Amino acid sequence: MQIGTITIDTKRLKLRRISLNDVQSIYTNLKSDERVTDNLVKGIHINLEETLDMVKEIISQYENRSFYHWGIELIESKELIGLIDLFHFESNETKCSVGYEIGFNWWNKGYGTEALKAVVDFAFNHIRVNEISAAHNTDNPASGRIMEKVGMQKDCIVKDMITNAKGQSKDCAIYHIKNNL
Repeated sequence: MQIGTITIDTKRLKLRRISLNDVQSIYTNLKSDERVTDNLVKGIHINLEETLDMVKEIISQYENRSFYHWGIELIESKELIGLIDLFHFESNETKCSVGYEIGFNWWNKGYGTEALKAVVDFAFNHIRVNEISAAHNTDNPASGRIMEKVGMQKDCIVKDMITNAKGQSKDCAIYHIKNNL
């Protein structure tokens, strides 16, 4: 069932569509911070224009009812602190992957776990996905702990799975969770 990116509220977070008003926050809190981007294939953004282009591309996809990409906003302060998305859907939409990034200032506060749990629940209950997978660089074990806290299980480690923007090969741990309906 394709319903697209809808707003999801949790206890402390609002997962919502991003807008052009979020470009500066995304750049400052995520894309210009090497502590965050070191774990991503695409790497650091060298200027605000790069983030603007990324945000415009995401916004252009929101009318697609099988596109799921959220900004992670703190309800209390309305500050955008991260991004999370579902992607790599199989043709019958029974399996997909999830990815997320949280700004460094909000690490180790439970926001990643809260956002991931909300998106996993959404995928299982609203778009009827049966299985979700995720991966993290093995040098970022905190991301694996987030996955485990929402019930994901580690399948394996893939050597040299990705090459980051610096040209460094990274081993990745692969996790999955199945819908128990």
